[in-house]
Amino acid sequence: MREYLVRTSHTPRPLPTGRWMMTQRWNDLLFAHWPIPAASLAPLMPEGIQVDTFQGSAWLGVVPFWMDRIKFRGLPSLPGVRSFPELNLRTYVRDQRTGTPGVFFLSLDAGNLFAVTFARTVFSLPYYWAEMNLKQRNERDFVFSSRRRLASTPVIFKARYRGLGPTRKLAESRAGSLEYFLTERYSLFTRNRTGQAMRANIHHIPWPLEEAEADIEQNDLPAAAGLQLPDEPPVLHYSRRLAVYVWQAERLLPVRSAQRIPAAAVPSI
Repeated sequence: MREYLVRTSHTPRPLPTGRWMMTQRWNDLLFAHWPIPAASLAPLMPEGIQVDTFQGSAWLGVVPFWMDRIKFRGLPSLPGVRSFPELNLRTYVRDQRTGTPGVFFLSLDAGNLFAVTFARTVFSLPYYWAEMNLKQRNERDFVFSSRRRLASTPVIFKARYRGLGPTRKLAESRAGSLEYFLTERYSLFTRNRTGQAMRANIHHIPWPLEEAEADIEQNDLPAAAGLQLPDEPPVLHYSRRLAVYVWQAERLLPVRSAQRIPAAAVPSI
């Protein structure tokens, strides 16, 4: 994994200070994205985080994949968390104080109870335990299903998707493109139990994206978050695998509000 630490020239800022906390590998991802009004997402953001837009629209993403090579710094591999499927509902935001771009997770479903508990405790991420099944039909063709456990109403996702192979256009996302906006982000944002905004820095090489096809049979995740998708097909991408380094989550510094000048300090005319 040394190459992922060495190659840093693509990142919009230097590597975070301190040591990374954990590493993991994300595999066989489908990125399904829809444009959505920023006003519908703004009420879901904690103070200090603002919705980011591309060509006037915010974007909502549903991302099924599976994770492996999970390792915590200084610890041996933990039994029972070597690999498991995961499903994310995400949007794209900026730190209101610094302008730092990142991903904001509205929900994360995973098929591993230990991972769900750990991520909720350490990273304050809104994880849910789910019954999941991922079948690989061939090298880049998958059937994915998820049903959230212990939910008062069913939250189900079912899809078949496949990558269409690398192309020169998507070999490395260029600044200013939609692909760059959606994937080249090196911070994860969430909120803690008291509602304060949190950020965890991450590092990886640029996403190796491919065009994709998908048949999404059922997708209850947006509705469970109080959101409605537009009546149009999603923008689709696929990625084979990516190694990721994650730093400890930290609370965002508050946004400084403009201070009022006392009337006595204003010169009279």
